[in-house]
Amino acid sequence: MRALLQRVSKSSVWTDGALIGQSGPGLMILVCAMHGDGPEKAAQLAQKIAKLRIFKDEVGKMNRSILDVGGSALVVSQFTLAADTTRGNRPGFSDAAPAAEGERLFNAFVSNLADHGIPVETGAFGADMSVELVNDGPVTIWMEN
Repeated sequence: MRALLQRVSKSSVWTDGALIGQSGPGLMILVCAMHGDGPEKAAQLAQKIAKLRIFKDEVGKMNRSILDVGGSALVVSQFTLAADTTRGNRPGFSDAAPAAEGERLFNAFVSNLADHGIPVETGAFGADMSVELVNDGPVTIWMEN
């Protein structure tokens, strides 16, 4: 699975003009399931993110996790993280998991993240969405497992 994390002071996702998910201080997480991924990859990625120390401590060092700071997460499916740009000018997305499998793994990731005690809201899988965020830092981290 691939994920792009952004440390945020707030984030929200909208579809058809309606707010469907939001977070306060914490993480905006874009997630893509890849061919060959399984539930164990979703669990591993959620565990790594829950423990990742990218929030400031009392002296300003990135030494705290989202759990340590009581943050929340907004998780949005993003198949375009699978983009292959090695040939031509149009990206290919054949490395992304098929939609049904991608949705199952996305939901498994969200469930695993929530199981760590992180309040999680989501976008709508496969929908056209508008995402707003205020990046804190900025801190943006690419993860793949």
